[in-house]
Amino acid sequence: MRKKSLLWTLAAVLMFSVVLAGCSGGSENAGGSGEGKKELKVWLMGDETDETLIKQYEEDNPGVKISVQSIPWGSAHDKLLTAVASKSGPDVVQMGTTWIPEFAQAGALLDLTPYLEQYPNLKPENYFDGAVQTMSYDDKVVGIPWYVETRVLFYRTDILAEMGYPEGPKNWDELKDAGEKLAARGNGNYAITIDAKDMNYLSMFAWQNGSVMIDEDRQPHFNEPPFVEAMEFLKSFYDTGMTPLASDLDLFAAFKDGQFPMFISGPWMIQGIKDKAPEIEGKWATTVLPAKESNTSFLGGANMSVFNSTKNAEEAVKFISFMSEQESQLTNYDVSKNLPAIKSAWEDERFQDPIFATFGVQLENAQPVPFIKEWDAISQEAIGAFERITVGGADIQSEMDQLNAKATNLLSK
Repeated sequence: MRKKSLLWTLAAVLMFSVVLAGCSGGSENAGGSGEGKKELKVWLMGDETDETLIKQYEEDNPGVKISVQSIPWGSAHDKLLTAVASKSGPDVVQMGTTWIPEFAQAGALLDLTPYLEQYPNLKPENYFDGAVQTMSYDDKVVGIPWYVETRVLFYRTDILAEMGYPEGPKNWDELKDAGEKLAARGNGNYAITIDAKDMNYLSMFAWQNGSVMIDEDRQPHFNEPPFVEAMEFLKSFYDTGMTPLASDLDLFAAFKDGQFPMFISGPWMIQGIKDKAPEIEGKWATTVLPAKESNTSFLGGANMSVFNSTKNAEEAVKFISFMSEQESQLTNYDVSKNLPAIKSAWEDERFQDPIFATFGVQLENAQPVPFIKEWDAISQEAIGAFERITVGGADIQSEMDQLNAKATNLLSK
């Protein structure tokens, strides 16, 4: 049994938190210009709020007033905890996919399964397989993918061509061969950056080598060959000078100057390169990740859920269905550059540019991190272990044995 249930934790949060006025979900009427209309309260995270889709929904549904509250990602988790404890959350909430297990386990999210036939936009077959894995918890559909992101390989086509890889490395052997040739240039030149403080980065290489990390029975596998070998492969980049142990280089400048001709990242980097390194236009591209047993990448993004405390469940689900329509997904991309979660949207001309199209191809082979509430804590332990290996010279197998033991303990609480 767990030493402390999430609900007890939520209750503690409530004791020390002030519930903000105006946060109660399910208000039947909105004040001011919305007098007489049904009010639907929607929480959206970060700087992604745009009124275009909200206004369109209100025009199509004149009896509904959408009240949107933008919440910074940094404070969103605590605000959600308070809302659950007080049962005064919104009707619809945007959630980071890694948060869903925690709030679903607390019973905070409405089961949307009964609505799937009525709203076919919400059916799992519309979404990438990796996104589908974030929809359900305990056999209940508790989140609908709103947007997705994944990681691909960015590379300098001109420099990699000189190394014999004009289309980028296709597998681990080619990645290492290209990396060694790039590092051999010397004079402060390297091959690729490794974001060792991002567990998503470590996870991708583990998946590519066949590791499941944590299985369906909540058993960890960090000390077994697939994960251990992936960490050995990554460490070899430091050992051979392909990647520095530490660097204060600006990535855009280093990419432009050829110091780092390769890096793995997400779609947000595209515009940054165009803005900060216009000199290399036509000299860089994106490609799917190099493969070992697979070329699996990380899938992230955000889902939309309905709070269980809502009094407007029907309208809330209808709103999410509208946001899941292809045209809505494309509009959201236009205003926020967040990638569409539904597969059909990727047939649009917006994504035929090869640099963008790569992300659609990679999304066919991308998956989220293990869908468990303990993942953040386990991730921190794994990052610490990898740092001790690369910086401190610790033995890989010993560190992985310790990591597996710590993960087992966290998962058994």
